[in-house]
Amino acid sequence: MASSFLLSSTTSFPSNHHHSSPFLPTRTSNSNFIRLNPKRTRPFHNKFNSSPTIPFLLSSCRGFDLVRTSIRNPDLVRTSIRNPDAETEQDSSLVVGEDSAAFELGQQKLSSWLYFSIILGTVLFVLNVAWIDNSSGFGKAFVEAVSTVSDSHEVVMLILIFIFACVHSGLASLRDSGEKLIGERAFRVLFAGISLPLAVSTIVYFINHRYDGVQLWQLQSTSGIHELVWISNFISFFFLYPSTFNLLEVAAVDKPKLHLWETGIIRITRHPQMVGQVMWCLAHTIWIGNSVAIAASIGLIAHHLFGVWNGDRRLALRYGEDFELVKGRTSVVPFAAIIDGRQKLPKDFYKEFIRVPYLAITALTLGAYFAHPLMQAASFRLHW
Repeated sequence: MASSFLLSSTTSFPSNHHHSSPFLPTRTSNSNFIRLNPKRTRPFHNKFNSSPTIPFLLSSCRGFDLVRTSIRNPDLVRTSIRNPDAETEQDSSLVVGEDSAAFELGQQKLSSWLYFSIILGTVLFVLNVAWIDNSSGFGKAFVEAVSTVSDSHEVVMLILIFIFACVHSGLASLRDSGEKLIGERAFRVLFAGISLPLAVSTIVYFINHRYDGVQLWQLQSTSGIHELVWISNFISFFFLYPSTFNLLEVAAVDKPKLHLWETGIIRITRHPQMVGQVMWCLAHTIWIGNSVAIAASIGLIAHHLFGVWNGDRRLALRYGEDFELVKGRTSVVPFAAIIDGRQKLPKDFYKEFIRVPYLAITALTLGAYFAHPLMQAASFRLHW
């Protein structure tokens, strides 16, 4: 629960007219070079057959990348290699979003990771002194204040999640305005500085009271249940963390961005964080089997379902037509776009998961599992 909550706390195609195929590549005096036509202001058309110009250009520059730049976000540059000999072209082969979990070791700076370590240590120290430590922090007083509302652990659990959800999603909705007012890095610090303590309080309360509710079923001794719950939790973490692939942005070492991901886990579902949270909640509810677990699951799932709508809304405002293209070939329900043919998986799709961030997620997930006794003991000592 601790790692899950903390870190999980990320349509239509253009019409079939050749006039809507923008950024048409134009030939230069060098027959082996293609540049973009600066007079065009719309994206590549997905159906290459609709324009007689494109097949000609493709056939004359085989093996070269076609570069597409987004007018709305000049930093969003993607490439796609088309095969002119293929019988059909896949709409999804032109990636307008970003390549998720991309990590180039040669592009990493030792100084950036040193700053990250310093910032992480500072944040954890301040969090402990100002919130977690009962002798100096406000965490216990906050939980006790919420607990005065009701004697029901289920009600208190829902209120804690509701407060966290309002702050977390509310600040996310104000991101554009906030970043314009105080800057990207300052807003990220504000966002984390308010959200993180509330997440810790909710986690600690859940751990301390997860068995205080009304027991509705008891399946822990049933054969195969432990394995089912463990595997479900393990897989859920691969869905939960696509928004934290760039840890340097999370710590505001790099300038934070609102990313339009399109590869990797996004091909399976456009909202992997929601899917991962649902999997995590269902697994823990099956294992614990009481009313507190059900209350926590209802609150968390409701928050993430709202995040589906809010996330799409924010991406649509930021990326416009680019987002509509990604939305058109992805789905909220896992594998739905793949099954109905809107998402065409590349032959080497598995390579989009053989990357450093996914390896890090694997290590952290296993670490969180074996650290459960430590988290439980630490939470119990707080008496929240």
